[in-house]
Amino acid sequence: MAIPFIRTFEPRYGELVQVTPLISRVVANNPGPFTFMGTGTYIVGHGEVAVIDPGPDDPAHLAAILAAVAGERVTAIPITHHHADHSPLAEPLKAETGATIYGCAVKQHHEEEAGAPRMEAGHDLAFTPDVSLCDGGLIEGPGWTLQAIPTPGHTSNHLCYALREENALFSGDHIMGWSTTVITPPDGDMTAYLDSLAKVKERDFDVLWPTHGPPIREVGPFLDAYAAHRQERMDQITLALADGPATIRELVPRLYADVDARLHPAAARSMLAAIIHMERGGEIEASGPPGLDTTYRLA
Repeated sequence: MAIPFIRTFEPRYGELVQVTPLISRVVANNPGPFTFMGTGTYIVGHGEVAVIDPGPDDPAHLAAILAAVAGERVTAIPITHHHADHSPLAEPLKAETGATIYGCAVKQHHEEEAGAPRMEAGHDLAFTPDVSLCDGGLIEGPGWTLQAIPTPGHTSNHLCYALREENALFSGDHIMGWSTTVITPPDGDMTAYLDSLAKVKERDFDVLWPTHGPPIREVGPFLDAYAAHRQERMDQITLALADGPATIRELVPRLYADVDARLHPAAARSMLAAIIHMERGGEIEASGPPGLDTTYRLA
């Protein structure tokens, strides 16, 4: 099933754009392969406001946010996860406003593997919220209520935030309209990701507001296609292993023959996440610890 990606988006860098009665957005000028057109920082409410994912440590973006909230009181800074395009500006924004930072700290930082492809915009290793929402919780202001929903998978500490008054979800990098979500072990986890995806589907939101790119308004069909894409990749692995045991390094050129070879290292990391999930489910057996050179066979 093809994912109905939405890639038309006008960022209007540094400009405050009112997108719903309760939500405004300011986009950071940090476009790139991991951020699409840039980090979308959302401002929720009026009078007393929350600023979701203030973004990279960029003085120009901080100035744009402060201009956007002039006349408002920033009381909350909710963070979806600790990647460098989402959380670093939280502390400078707190210093300017006195707001409380909400989120979930990573329990363990994993060293990057030598030679592993860069799969994300980097990590904010210093990120520590003032209030932990790892188990969920509420952030409230006049006329608005945000519910933190633990959605591990993209990262172990990923949170989405539901805006009850508009039946909307700020989906961070868990669900994006322009691209599939990167899942890189060991912090990324495919089993957790698929469980989190199902959790969001059950809530029947009217709209999703990802941190990067445009909103997703046909939520149900989009989530179905998102999940089906992951299953199709796993079905391809099963079919390939039916021809005999193989390593991920051997499988990637076969399954991604139509993809630029420069992207094969990234595809290998994604395949590793899928294979770990399949091994847990008893579909695949491994000759050793999960890795690109481990031999896998059908159980």
